[in-house]
Parts: sequence; C-alpha cells; structure tokens
Amino acid sequence: MRFIPLLPAALALLFTSACSQAQSDKESATDASSTPAKKKGKEGEESLENRMIDAAVPGLRRVGSLGGVPESSGLAAGPQLGTYYSFGDNGNAATLYQIDGTGRVTAEVAIDAKNKDWESLTRDPQGTYFIGDCGNNDSDRRDLRILRVDPANPQQVGKIDFTYSDQTEFPPKKKQRNFDCEATVWHEGQVWLFTKDGEERASHVYTVPDRPGTHTARRVTSLAIPGQVTDAALSPSGRRLVLLGRDELFVLDGNSWADILKATPRQVGLAGTGQTEGVAFKDETTLLISTEQGGLFEFALP
Repeated sequence: MRFIPLLPAALALLFTSACSQAQSDKESATDASSTPAKKKGKEGEESLENRMIDAAVPGLRRVGSLGGVPESSGLAAGPQLGTYYSFGDNGNAATLYQIDGTGRVTAEVAIDAKNKDWESLTRDPQGTYFIGDCGNNDSDRRDLRILRVDPANPQQVGKIDFTYSDQTEFPPKKKQRNFDCEATVWHEGQVWLFTKDGEERASHVYTVPDRPGTHTARRVTSLAIPGQVTDAALSPSGRRLVLLGRDELFVLDGNSWADILKATPRQVGLAGTGQTEGVAFKDETTLLISTEQGGLFEFALP
C-alpha cells in the first residue's frame, strides 16, 4: 500500500491561508500604526516552509539544521542519549560529527581512513560503529569496505573488505547495476547491506560478518522497493526496519528478523524534506531524518 499525502492540495490550501493572513495583517497594520511589523526575510521564509511541510506530512516536523555537517549522508545514535553521529559523503573529510537533537555539532572525531564514498552508518550495542564505504553508483568498484571504529579510539580502524557473491562484471549491464549500497544495519554479529537500485525495482539484501578481514557478501533476499534506498535503521525492539528513500521511506514490521525480511514494505511519503540520506530511531515510534542539504527532521511513524 502507498501512503502518500496529497501534497499539492495541502500546499495550495496552506499557501492561500498564509496569503490571506498576510493581507489581513497588512490591513490591520495600516489601520493601527501601533501594531508591530511582522518579521520578514529568511527566518519568515523558513517558518512558512516548516508550516507547509507540517501540513503536507502529518507527524513530520523540522527540528534543526546540520550546518556543521557537509552533505550529511548517514546517521546513527551517539554514545549518550540524545546524541547522534553523522558524516559527509565522498569528497568530504573522514570525520564523524557528533550532533545533538537540533543538529548542532558538539564534537568531531577524525577517523584514520579515507572517505572514498561513505554512505551509511550503523552501530552494535557495545558502541562499535560501522561506516559503509560502499557507495558504488556505477557498480564498478573493486575496493568496497566497511570500517569498524570506536570513536573513543579513532586511530584504530578495522577494515571489512568485501565483494558481492553474485557480481562478475565491473560494471555489469546498465539494468543489472544493483551493487550500490547506501544503507546498512548491524544485527547479531552481521552487517546487513541494502542496495540502491537505479531502476527502482528491488533492494537486494546481503550480509557480511562484522569482523575485519576479506569477506564475500552473501545475498539473502530481495525486497520489492519501488524507490532508491539511501539509509536504514532498526528499531530498539528489533521489530521494525525502516529503509529511507528520497522523500519517502519504507517500513517493514515483524516479530523476528526473519519475519521482517519477509514483510511487505509499507511506503510513507515525506514530500518537501529534500534529499533524505540519514535515518535513526529516537525511540520505538520516532525517527530522526537528515538530508544532504542540511535539514534535520523528526517523524512520528504512523
């Protein structure tokens, strides 16, 4: 099922309402000079934008911005409650940025590794983080890897090098280029990879051990995802998987990991947010979502 709000109608209604209110304010100001002038400029524009997004997507609200994180491309819970880690994608520094719930950078951790194309971030319960350096737009990379790091000791980096079990051409034919991974989750000693299909037909699911070394990513299943998966997160209970897309997300529920991977994805629209690239659970029913343009949103799952 596809749960996407009627954005154009909602935006039109809110815009009309905003214009009518603005005209009323203007007339009131003319009649009574003592009425304070309304704020204008960027702050007012952002306020209107936020109101439009709130009206278009129930449960979604902008909570801050990631001005200190260039092109945020991953998101995961941080070491303390209410903190998170993010980073920039290819071309940016090999740095983990610790942020608070409004996107303010509170610490920077330089990782002793290269950021060739960092795209995903996940962690285990002990606080070990796994950075997915496996962005692969053309499905031609032969140096895919996941970096295993402890932010308290960023100079020691474990490298999980891997290849896909079913890739034999670099690159394969265009319609078979489904080896770009921007979404990972850690679960029971494995790092699970969810590919981003340029054809928007399916996300292939692979798994590799969370130990450093050279591994073959084993394909487990495929999920019918009519979009491009840009990040993933598993709820605290382990009963809900969220796959983030561009301006949308896909929710899979189940009583076990096996059930989740067999579930029918529920599609939810996030129109107006931008290029959504990072997602993390704040609690069992609330998500924090980051965009490459620097937006930070909170979303209450329906």
